[in-house]
Amino acid sequence: MSYAGARALASAFKSIGIDATVTLASNERTMELGGRFTSGDECLPQKVTLGDFLRIAEAPGFDPKKAAFFMPTSGGPCRFGQYAPLLRHILNERGLQDVEVLSPTSADGYSGLGEHASEFIRTGWRALLAGDVLTKLLLKTRPYELNEGDTDRVFEESLNRVGLAIEARGIPQGEKLRNVVSELVRSRDRFRAVPADYTKEKLLIGMVGEIFCRLNDFSNEDAIRKIEKFGGQVWLSDVGEWVWYTKAEQKRNLALLGRSFSLEMLGARIKSHFQRKDEEAILEPFKEDFRGLEEPHDIAEILEKGFPYLPCHGALGEMVLSVGKSIYLYEKGADGIIDISPFTCMNGIVCEAVYPVLSRDHDGIPVKVFYFDGTQSDLENDIEIFLELARNYRRKKKRPQAFSSP
Repeated sequence: MSYAGARALASAFKSIGIDATVTLASNERTMELGGRFTSGDECLPQKVTLGDFLRIAEAPGFDPKKAAFFMPTSGGPCRFGQYAPLLRHILNERGLQDVEVLSPTSADGYSGLGEHASEFIRTGWRALLAGDVLTKLLLKTRPYELNEGDTDRVFEESLNRVGLAIEARGIPQGEKLRNVVSELVRSRDRFRAVPADYTKEKLLIGMVGEIFCRLNDFSNEDAIRKIEKFGGQVWLSDVGEWVWYTKAEQKRNLALLGRSFSLEMLGARIKSHFQRKDEEAILEPFKEDFRGLEEPHDIAEILEKGFPYLPCHGALGEMVLSVGKSIYLYEKGADGIIDISPFTCMNGIVCEAVYPVLSRDHDGIPVKVFYFDGTQSDLENDIEIFLELARNYRRKKKRPQAFSSP
C-alpha cells in the first residue's frame, strides 16, 4: 500500500525464495484498464490495484504459469473483501486461469501463507515496520530540506539498502533483525545529514483515512507533497497501525466464539509478543528523531479514544482507527486533520458524519475529508484553504505541539 512498505514486503518474499517485485508506478493506463473491467460501483483502490495487475499481465513476455498476484483480503463492511474474488474472476475471463492470486485474510492474522507462514510473517512484519520508519523519516525531513530532491534521494538509497538486509537468506532471525536495525540506523544518519532549515515554521497536519488511498500517492494525487508545498508537515498514519488492529480483532473474535483459552488464542498472543519485541528493537534507535511524533504503544489506546464516537465493537475497519487517531493527533498538538478516502467509501462517509462533533469537543480543530475517485480536482486550492484554517486554529489552540524540530 505504501511505496516503502511494498518495497520492503517484496524483500520479505525474496527472503523465503520467492522472486517478488512491486507493481509499476500507476498511470493513465492503470485507470483505463481498471475502469474497463469494473462497473463503476467499485471504489478507487479496486480500480488502481486491478489496473496495475492487468498492466503486468499485458506486458510482453508475461508468463501466466510463472506469476502470482498478492492481494490480501479482509472481512467487515469494506469492499476490500471483494478485491481478490473480482481479480480472480477477471483473470479467468481473460484466459489467465494459470495466474495465482495469493490472498491471505485478516480473519486469522494473515497466517494462511503455507509452509513458510511463520517465517514470512516475522520477516514481513519487520519489513513493514522498516517501511514505516523510513516513511516517517522522509516526512519529517523533506518539508525542511534546503535543496529540493535531497530527501527523496536519501529515501530511495535507504530503501535499497534496508531491502538487501531484509531479503538476506540463511541467516538466523536474531542476526537478521540486528542487520536490519543497523541498516536503519545508517539510514537515520543519512536523513540527519540532509541540509535543512528547521527554523521554518510548519503546520503539523495529521493524515488518517482509508488505508490504501492515504498511503498510495497516485490515488490521492500526491496530497502530501501539496500539503508540504503550502507549509505543512504531515503525520501519516502508518501500516503498522492496521496490523495491530487486525491482531486485536482476531483475539476479540476468538473470545466471542468462546475460544479465549484455546491453542488459537495462545498462538495469537505468542505472535503478538514477538511482534512487539521486534517493534521495540526497530524503534529504539529513533526515540530522539520521533520525539513528539510517537505512535501509540497499544492499538487499544486508539480504539478507546474513538469509542464515544464510534464503538469499536460495532463499527469496524478504518473508521474506528481514523476517529480514534484524530483525537490522538489532537492531543499531540496537530494543527489539523485530513481524512483521505475513496469516493463512496463507507469508512469516509461514516467518519465525515462524526467529525463535526469530534471537532467541537476538541477545541474546534479543523478536520476535513478529501474524497478521491481518479478524476482531476482542484486539490491544491482545497488544501491551501484547509491549511489557512489550520493556521488560524494554531493561533488559539490549547494543546501545544509535542513535536520539536532538531
